[in-house]
Amino acid sequence: MKKRLFLSLCFSPLLVACSSLSRKPLSNAPISKSYPNNPGKRQDIVMQAIAMLDRGYTYGGKKLHTGFDCSGLVSFVYKESAAIVLKGSAAQLAAASQAVQAHEAHPGDLVFFNTLGPSFSHVGIYIGDGKFVHAANERTGVKSERLSHGYWSKRFEGYRTVFV
Repeated sequence: MKKRLFLSLCFSPLLVACSSLSRKPLSNAPISKSYPNNPGKRQDIVMQAIAMLDRGYTYGGKKLHTGFDCSGLVSFVYKESAAIVLKGSAAQLAAASQAVQAHEAHPGDLVFFNTLGPSFSHVGIYIGDGKFVHAANERTGVKSERLSHGYWSKRFEGYRTVFV
């Protein structure tokens, strides 16, 4: 609890400053369900994602006590922190969200990667400053990394959002 309060106090000014009340999506593709852009919800998403650091990885995992895979982590964080229900694989989350340009991306948006061959095979939560949180693998679990890291930058497919 103290860690969450400390992180909240440290990141709150940064997250509010990075948020914007209006944005135009990159694509006209339909979103399965969109949510008003809400800086408070975005901040809660980021704080919850950070609180998940060092949790275990479980393939197909969607629960706090048993561990997460990448899409399970995203689904859990969005539901618990912002009451936004997102379901499915990384590719299904990509299909249920809308692409945004890098300069339009905000903390709380999703970041997608091609790690297995098919598009959108991995997903994480953008936390700002070029960093994201994701459920990496069984060895490392949930961790934060830089988008500029060689492995991730080569596989990066873009930012997507459920906020409009």
